[in-house]
Amino acid sequence: MDNLTHTLVGLAAAKAGLERLSPGATAVCLVAANAPDADVAALLGGGWFYLEHHRGITHSVVGTLALAAVVPALFYAAERALARLRGRSPRARFGGLLIASLLVSATHPLLDWTNNYGLRPLLPWDGRWFYGDLVFIIDPWLWLLLGGAAFLSTAGTRARVMAWVAFALLLSVVVVSTLPRAGVPHAKLAAGLWLAGVAAFALTRLLLPHAMRGRAIPAAALALVVAYWGALAVFHSRALDRAEAAARTVAGQGGETLRTVAAMPTLADPAGWLVVFDTDRATYRYTLRLNGDSAPAAAAAERFPKLQGAEAELVERARREDEGARVFLGFARFPAARLAERGCAAETLLQMADLRYTQPGATGRSGSGFSLELVVPANR
Repeated sequence: MDNLTHTLVGLAAAKAGLERLSPGATAVCLVAANAPDADVAALLGGGWFYLEHHRGITHSVVGTLALAAVVPALFYAAERALARLRGRSPRARFGGLLIASLLVSATHPLLDWTNNYGLRPLLPWDGRWFYGDLVFIIDPWLWLLLGGAAFLSTAGTRARVMAWVAFALLLSVVVVSTLPRAGVPHAKLAAGLWLAGVAAFALTRLLLPHAMRGRAIPAAALALVVAYWGALAVFHSRALDRAEAAARTVAGQGGETLRTVAAMPTLADPAGWLVVFDTDRATYRYTLRLNGDSAPAAAAAERFPKLQGAEAELVERARREDEGARVFLGFARFPAARLAERGCAAETLLQMADLRYTQPGATGRSGSGFSLELVVPANR
């Protein structure tokens, strides 16, 4: 998930009661909620190095536990040193900070597991990826729910109210403008629901200005997040059942053997799921709507044939000889490849992409990391 979601979860958890464990627990919660993303430092090694190590050891069980201990230890040591400089007694309680950090740190890999990017919790012993496929990597409904609860529980002064209002306006502009550009169905309705939710939280703050200081609001928000996940799990189960049935039909009609089927969430649309399924000969991709007929959609799925024979050997050779290809193929969940003419008799292009995000030829070697182009000999 994005770091705004992680931060809001950390703040909600603190306001739900963890802040009472020790002075400074709120700050520890905010840092701990984002600590596994310290792997952003891998960007210093370049794009492919980052792709290889992002959501790696810092998101594993071992890495998360280590960071959960390091964050409160550093805060505790810094607070004691600052107390000595100011000539006062230290106030932070390490046990309370550690408990808060452990609980909030656990939310980070859990949130990241819920989307289709996945994570590798068993590192350094096992590099397998695990995918929850429940929540799109950016979910405005989580922003609205958690942000509204954080606003009600923290906006106790005029300055804080104004800061939250400015933040809400900025975020609303981003959400309302992004939904139609991203092709979200019924984007106007979704934007209206977002604005209505923001207005509802603002009206609640105006009508009940002194009733929002307890733990009930952020605790309820966290409970609603779990309920939201539960609802999405039901939708996902239905989408996956329909996707598997349609994939078996398509594979059977083509005389292919079905291997893997995935139904993945789309932006701000619980009824829309990106389906990708893999057979022995090709990989298919289409959008399934729970309120529509899945058979015609599956029949019209994009088909990406798998390279065979000498062409497939080019992919394996690229894996062995090119760092970008090795990293990409280790990351890609649904890799697709094709060969494209380059306008040179002696050369051609090997184009690869992860069908979760794009298709071969969409971007070049220096693109997002979800696709790759390599020049290969034409005599294949």
